[in-house]
Amino acid sequence: MGRKLFLLSMALFALLGRSIGHAGDIPVIAAASDLTYALNKVSEQFTEQTGQRVRLSFGSSGNLKRLIEQGAPFEVFMSADEHYVLQLAETGHTRDQGRIYASGRLALFAPLTSPLANQLSFERLSDLAAKGSIRKFSIANPSHAPYGRAAREVLINVKLWDDLEKILVFGESASQATLFAVSGATQGAIIPHSLVLNPIVAEKGRYRLIDQSLHAPLRQRMVLLKGAGSTAEQFYNHLQSTAAQAILREYGFTVSGEM
Repeated sequence: MGRKLFLLSMALFALLGRSIGHAGDIPVIAAASDLTYALNKVSEQFTEQTGQRVRLSFGSSGNLKRLIEQGAPFEVFMSADEHYVLQLAETGHTRDQGRIYASGRLALFAPLTSPLANQLSFERLSDLAAKGSIRKFSIANPSHAPYGRAAREVLINVKLWDDLEKILVFGESASQATLFAVSGATQGAIIPHSLVLNPIVAEKGRYRLIDQSLHAPLRQRMVLLKGAGSTAEQFYNHLQSTAAQAILREYGFTVSGEM
């Protein structure tokens, strides 16, 4: 890996893993990685308006759910799949069933160095993969990442899963699948639209939105967890504000009032 690529990767890892605040009494928000850029901006907005801070912990929704079940000290859970929240509610880990805060989109992405970037389509992807010009293609791990599960559904519906399965690279989260493609480690990816809209990602490749009829809706639900404190409650309420929803909309989400 060249020096520029290495530095880009380190910068992306820093952004994707960034947390706000360090004190032990600052609430930790467990959030799906498709929210990485949008939620960092929302949390900064929250701090400016209230003087309160939160820490953000990003990962795949399935892994975050497992950590909550194991007792991780999160106070809010923002899942990319509403079913994870509903399952936690059934087992008594939450205050209630929470609420839908957004719906996400998928994008077909290719780095500028990929032959797929010149013509973004599944037909072109199929042709290039058959010729060996696409050697690696990344999606989030379908076993615990909702965007990976949706990406697998897309590939099945466009009759490409069997052809691409042997060259698929699974990211532990949607953000890692994005990093693989942006860094050039893979020649294409199916990743969240919200991550593609960040300038760091956008300048490194091209993308095309995927028809939503090719996968089940990505209905994203959030909830206050048992033991959540007042700052977490304030942040949860702020997420439902017009100002916060404007940021989510900026990053390609359809917000709750528009679904």
